[in-house]
Amino acid sequence: MTRSNGKNGTTEIEIMENGRAIAAVLPRVLVVSRRTVRKNKFVDFVGEYHLDLIVRYGAVPVIVPRVSGLHSLLDSFEPIHGVLLCEGEDIDPSLYESDLSHLTPEDIAKIKNAHVSDTQIDKDKDSIELQLARRCLERNIPYLGICRGSQILNVACGGSLYQDVETELSSKKGVDVRHIDYANYDGHRHPVTVIEGTPLQEWFADSLRRSCTGSELHVNSYHHQGVKKLATRFQPMAHAPDGLVEAFYDPAVCNPEEGEFIMGLQFHPERMRHEQDIPIENQTKEQLMQESIFDYPECPRVYQEFVKAVVAYQKRLLSREKEKKVPKIDAAVLEKVRAELEKSFSFARGKFEEGRNQSIHGGRRALVALGEQSIFTGAEQELEVGARFLQSNTALTSRQVKFLHEMGATVRNSSLFLEKMQLNERKEAEARKMMEGMHEQELQEFIDFYRMMVDAASTVLQQKRNSRNF
Repeated sequence: MTRSNGKNGTTEIEIMENGRAIAAVLPRVLVVSRRTVRKNKFVDFVGEYHLDLIVRYGAVPVIVPRVSGLHSLLDSFEPIHGVLLCEGEDIDPSLYESDLSHLTPEDIAKIKNAHVSDTQIDKDKDSIELQLARRCLERNIPYLGICRGSQILNVACGGSLYQDVETELSSKKGVDVRHIDYANYDGHRHPVTVIEGTPLQEWFADSLRRSCTGSELHVNSYHHQGVKKLATRFQPMAHAPDGLVEAFYDPAVCNPEEGEFIMGLQFHPERMRHEQDIPIENQTKEQLMQESIFDYPECPRVYQEFVKAVVAYQKRLLSREKEKKVPKIDAAVLEKVRAELEKSFSFARGKFEEGRNQSIHGGRRALVALGEQSIFTGAEQELEVGARFLQSNTALTSRQVKFLHEMGATVRNSSLFLEKMQLNERKEAEARKMMEGMHEQELQEFIDFYRMMVDAASTVLQQKRNSRNF
């Protein structure tokens, strides 16, 4: 039964079809939700500013709920064109190299009391986000980590975290810098120094030139943990006065135009706005689209570059899919090739029968003689197509061998052929047994690798053939 929806008479089927059409066009960015309690029930949510900026620059946010067991269902969210991970609780310290020996029980109790809402470990969220981060790293899917999302990225690559930045870093260095203000989430700011030659310095170039030092920004942040040991594949882009890394990226995967983007920011550029007190639903379209509402007009740039990479990554995937499609063959051309093959096989079979009748026991010598003499007697064109097929070194299946025998054709070195065929069958059986023990993701990566090798080999082979023809 088809039901109408609204005054315009749009049906549910039409809505579903429109949704599929949009999904086929716009790239998908996965965002993992955060859990809170409302009306005595758990509620999953994602900050509106993140979603607004993703949509603004041309992608579709797909919210991944923080549900127990979801880590085993992430394949159902494919295709994944980008991943944005943002706020959340502390990451389980057992997931990275953590040393708590320098913290007394009193220190740990003080940290927990000061950050009650953040020190509650959420293992399901950890599991989901770490798997997504590793999937991005393995397949070079664009990844943007904000706040906790940057810490997840660092941990996924072997880095570590401070259990409490103020206790372990700021107070020991005697630097007065606050990384969190529970009384003023959005309004809190602290300085960071941007490192020259990094993407962050390029994006904020105009604002940095207007700053007193030429390298300082005042950013919004609310976190009590942070990067302690930065993973070796990353380079820092900014640091706070106490030395804490506030932004980092992978220089080997940083080309948004080509779909390459792996980056983490500890601070919140999406919240660095003048109009934090005005709910987003009450802001006009012009206000939402103007960079003037931000502390710096370049604040949305990181999201813009991220979505640019997401769009490029999707295009790259689509182009690969198109290349994999079998090209259409003109019916007339196909029929011409079929006729040539049929004529060549008929001619070859006739010659074979003639040689066999002359000498059954000397059939092999007759065929050799036939090959040496008749090729130069005007029949070269007749045999050319069939000979190319019959002399192929490609291993035939038992079914193909049987078919050739029924046609009257012989298979050269048939005993060796059968041995090779049996060996191939044993290898295939062993390979199947090995792959049965592999996970789905491993099998997919295995397939992708060999498809890539086939594509590369086909390209090189075609180049060699083209060069030979000239």
